Amino acid sequence: MTLLLLFCLLVAMSLFMTGAWLIERQTGQSGWIDTIWSFSTGIVGVAGALIVVGNEGLLLRNFVVAAMVAIWSFRLGSHIARRTLKSGGVDPRYSNLKKEWGDNAAMRLFLFLQSQAIAGFILVLAVYVAAHNPAPFPNIADYIGIIVFAVAVLGEAVADGQMREFGADPANKGKVCDVGLWSISRHPNYFFEWLGWVAYPIIAISLTPDYLIGWLAILAPIQMYYLLVHVSGIPPLEAHMLKSRGDKFRDYQRRVSAFWPIPKAAK
Repeated sequence: MTLLLLFCLLVAMSLFMTGAWLIERQTGQSGWIDTIWSFSTGIVGVAGALIVVGNEGLLLRNFVVAAMVAIWSFRLGSHIARRTLKSGGVDPRYSNLKKEWGDNAAMRLFLFLQSQAIAGFILVLAVYVAAHNPAPFPNIADYIGIIVFAVAVLGEAVADGQMREFGADPANKGKVCDVGLWSISRHPNYFFEWLGWVAYPIIAISLTPDYLIGWLAILAPIQMYYLLVHVSGIPPLEAHMLKSRGDKFRDYQRRVSAFWPIPKAAK
């Protein structure tokens, strides 16, 4: 039963990303792809958290975990949607990929978005196993997980706010934001994005053999770290910043940690 439910959640993610592919093909606005991914991961995650498995019924933990992924999805999806509207619907990352792919761009993009569906499913899987942990609620792990998630949401909101405030000042045009959280991490928003997914294995993992499936939740922060630090997060963004800011950004790279928020004096 569990395997069938998880397969249905995977199919749902695949269908959502197929829809994102169709929208991009019809409009040429690739910026909406990540918006759709964020909202669809949240929708499927909430469904996974609240779906009834067997005779277990729903516990308060199911609703708490569903609320966590809903908050994450709404915040991230809304943020990307605003950015997409501001940019006219175009995401330069996808534009560059389509140029590289040439005549095979349509099929390559479809396959790429299906890989994003799988990535989203890994996050949904973490939500699912956290929500369905049969341990009594609340316990100390639940409290720690909720606190970690709250810190992550607050930290990412503060980082985004500091960047907006910095960019809104005409005196900072052409400069690199290195104030607040951005003075101890070049990508504090990515760090807190990753931290939010650490909350799910904290809630899901049981130290007894009664719920071994809970260990699958650890795949979410592992995946997010790999993607943010080595694939789709830091590398393309820093390549763009080096082109647009040059030596100013190189100096920033020398002074500030890329991901972990480590003060300069502590490095």
